[in-house]
Amino acid sequence: MVQLKDMAIKQKSRIICLCIFAFLSGLAIIGQAYFLVTIVDHIFLQKQSFHEIVPAMIGLLVVLIARSVFNYLSGQIGVKMASKVKRDLRKSLLNKYTANPVQASLKGQSGKKVSVILDAVDEIDSYFSSYIPQLIQASVVPLVILVTVFTQHIYSGLIIIVTAPFIPIFMIIIGGKTKQKSEKQLDKMAAFSGRFLDTLQGLTTLKLFGRANLQKEIIQKSSLDFRDATMEVLKIAFVSTLMLELISMLSIGLIALELSLRLIVFENIPFFTAFFILVLVPEFYISLKDLGSAFHTGRGSMGAAQKIQDELKIESEHVLWGGYSLSIETPPLIDVRDVSFSYGEDGFQLKNIHMQIKPYEQIAIVGKSGAGKTTLLHIIAGLIPFSEGDIYINDRQRSKIKEKDWFDQLSYISQDPYLFSGTVAENIAIGANMDVSRTEIMKAAQKAGIDAFIDSLESGYDTLIGEGGRGLSGGEKQRLAIARAFLKKPTVILFDEPTTGLDLHTEHILQSSLKELSKVATVITVAHRLHTITAADKIYFLDDGYLHAEGTHDELMASSASYKKMITIQQGGG
Repeated sequence: MVQLKDMAIKQKSRIICLCIFAFLSGLAIIGQAYFLVTIVDHIFLQKQSFHEIVPAMIGLLVVLIARSVFNYLSGQIGVKMASKVKRDLRKSLLNKYTANPVQASLKGQSGKKVSVILDAVDEIDSYFSSYIPQLIQASVVPLVILVTVFTQHIYSGLIIIVTAPFIPIFMIIIGGKTKQKSEKQLDKMAAFSGRFLDTLQGLTTLKLFGRANLQKEIIQKSSLDFRDATMEVLKIAFVSTLMLELISMLSIGLIALELSLRLIVFENIPFFTAFFILVLVPEFYISLKDLGSAFHTGRGSMGAAQKIQDELKIESEHVLWGGYSLSIETPPLIDVRDVSFSYGEDGFQLKNIHMQIKPYEQIAIVGKSGAGKTTLLHIIAGLIPFSEGDIYINDRQRSKIKEKDWFDQLSYISQDPYLFSGTVAENIAIGANMDVSRTEIMKAAQKAGIDAFIDSLESGYDTLIGEGGRGLSGGEKQRLAIARAFLKKPTVILFDEPTTGLDLHTEHILQSSLKELSKVATVITVAHRLHTITAADKIYFLDDGYLHAEGTHDELMASSASYKKMITIQQGGG
């Protein structure tokens, strides 16, 4: 849970420094008032010459500089506190998203996540850079001033005690409203960010289906909602500032009236004392007033903290990785024992999946669309957590193995491999566990059957590829991904076989490449094509999240009516 107060307390050394600087600032304010009153008293009442007040003027200059330095140092400490907290929160959010990337991608829009990790975390800044330093200032400085006022004139001190509580009372009343409005504002911002990014990503599709104008209206409404929520927050801020100014002005006016009556009418207080108190009192209320403004900002930060907390507390079903090293040079024995998984309470579920995959086996996972094939592949890969059961690698729980050690053994070739903005060579080199030479990259491309295509490009291996592989066909992306696998030399290859978009030549190249890789690795394929299925050493047949049957193609044709029906439909369609 994101508890801002606890995060602040953890930075004890900085909190102590803030308290020290606040106390020194209080003393500097007392010194500033003393020297200022002394100069006025000596010039206008005692008619002293200029050179006689030079020491007092030097003293005033020193305390003014000291006060500025203490305020600056307090501000710098606040900025450093905010920087550390924001860095830790962003790290926590990134760790959560990267720990379960598939799960993270399924829950909410990307734009909303970006809004939380950037905008919501930035909203936290003011709590530490402004609110905490000002809270400490308002706790220490007014106390120093109050003690000083009491030593000079007890009745003025009593008036301060009576009027001062109105400011924190008002802050408490207005603070709850500010937090609610700030949470609403962040909701509107997240919604706007999510819709805007969604629309940009799907702009081509929207144009083709004539829906661009409709999305324009939706974005406009979302933008206006965010504007209205922001104005609500600003309205509260303006009201808060007005009331704080009013309370401070009335309180200072009461003390000024009391002092003027005693000085002019009753003549029972010295000018020096009256003027000294009158200079100090505004400083007292300014500290409280600044706290009020910072309090408003701090409540807004609490609203942002709630959003971050909601994002962080979305449960992870299973611990994925531990700390044991995994050192293997040949394909491991993979034992999937009664694994279950769910996309939320009402979402799709995989139930009690049991598989034993021996080294060098060619495994095919088959089933109808939506049966859970790709989800099972993600679980085996370690991309999403399972809620029940366990996976063993060479009789050791995978959850106790280091993440890097497992991924070093693995290559995952999805239906749509992601290619980054960069050169062809750089995209292939991502597959390597260490720095590789251009010769090794070219050799991997040759084995993947994409070397001729790369040579045909204007800049060859130095040709720039667009983000997401723009400009390449699905088959070319697949072959680049297989080149990565050849470069990496994994012991386990997971392949989500594409169903459409590949010509016979490309398909033949992919099959030949996988056959070559299978000589040194276990290959687990989500299979759609008949020849891949029939060539497998073992087939796992999924239906509606359950493992219905397993065996060779001939065994399943004889024992499973559902499998036989699926194959018959494929043969009839082809």
